[in-house]
Amino acid sequence: MAAKKSYEEINEKIRRGEAVVVTAEEVIGIVAEKGVKKAAREIDVVTTGTFGPMCSSGAFINFGHSNPRIKMKKVWLNGVEAYAGIAAVDAYIGAAQLPENDPENKVFPGRFSYGGGHVIHDLVARREIRLEALAYGTDCYPNKKVETFITLDDVNDAFLFNPRNAYQNYNCAINLGERTLYTYMGILKPKVGNASYSSAGQLSPLLNDPYYRTIGIGTRIFLGGGVGYVAWNGTQHHPNVERGANGVPLSGAGTLSLIGDLKQMDSNWLVGLSFIGYGSTLAVGVGIPIPILDEEMLVYTAVKDEDIYCPIVDYNEGYPYSKPMDLGRVNYKQLKSGKIIFQGKEVVTTPQSSYPRARMIAEILKGWIQKGQFQLTQPVAGIPSADADIQFKSLPQVNREKSTAAGGNWRD
Repeated sequence: MAAKKSYEEINEKIRRGEAVVVTAEEVIGIVAEKGVKKAAREIDVVTTGTFGPMCSSGAFINFGHSNPRIKMKKVWLNGVEAYAGIAAVDAYIGAAQLPENDPENKVFPGRFSYGGGHVIHDLVARREIRLEALAYGTDCYPNKKVETFITLDDVNDAFLFNPRNAYQNYNCAINLGERTLYTYMGILKPKVGNASYSSAGQLSPLLNDPYYRTIGIGTRIFLGGGVGYVAWNGTQHHPNVERGANGVPLSGAGTLSLIGDLKQMDSNWLVGLSFIGYGSTLAVGVGIPIPILDEEMLVYTAVKDEDIYCPIVDYNEGYPYSKPMDLGRVNYKQLKSGKIIFQGKEVVTTPQSSYPRARMIAEILKGWIQKGQFQLTQPVAGIPSADADIQFKSLPQVNREKSTAAGGNWRD
């Protein structure tokens, strides 16, 4: 008899404390031992996890009004500018934002020791943040300047809103050039001195639901140590890429836009990072439960590192200049072993994401569900899958003179 379950049936078992919950790591051995049919009948939920740098992250904050009131035009938090073109005392602080006076270093292009990701981390850690705001003054908002200190508990609202998180697969980055490169994939040594990757592989959320059958708008998740939700598909969501026979994309594909209350998050799972020569970012912890609705979903969640391949990409000429290069693929079992073989050379691998922390997230989420503290939500709408007609676009290369001659409107 085929295993068919509904969200409500699984949630009822969670409420009764009877749900069988395992992690995406544990399910691999269970399926190998019991087979798909028996395991699908027994298992109700598989939990996933990932923890790594996610530059497309940030937080909306409502500071509350000063007296007299102010309509903030420019806002800085610990010297990092936040975008204030929203309303009077609302702002958005991006994880990758840097202070204008970030110190340069003669050896490295920039140390970038503090940025938006660190501000968010410090807020969640309940540290004091220096708030500076300037305004032009209006009849209803006469104040032109505010300087004070705030904590997360002082502000009215603060919610994490991340436009692009939890990438479904990504590149293995190498450097074919003659000099060291400083990138968002970390330091890449010349002449393929190392190979950098950033994914939890078999634990990663979207690799366990490759066609987004259960992950969609409204899915309740672990986000930054608290509870969050999938708000939309993420920016650069590109599901119609080449896939393996198991449905897993062979390159970067789906992404998620995530939202959650910053005030109930944990600074252990939102960590500000600095990448020398690149900038600031935020390491984000994401965990997504996958309901085992049928045998197909179980098969997807039993995917193994050795069955997940990613492309090897040169960050010297290939990636920066969109130069097509077929350098082959490598699987995550090889990457996690600490070395790969590239063109006959043994190359050390350097992970940018943390597999031990991804495992911890999956375990924490598993515990929440087993204790009845976390129930599953059925998506209110899906996100575009592999059959979607989505073109991955690049910025148009426009010739100003030709555009003006054709009737284009340029502003000097």
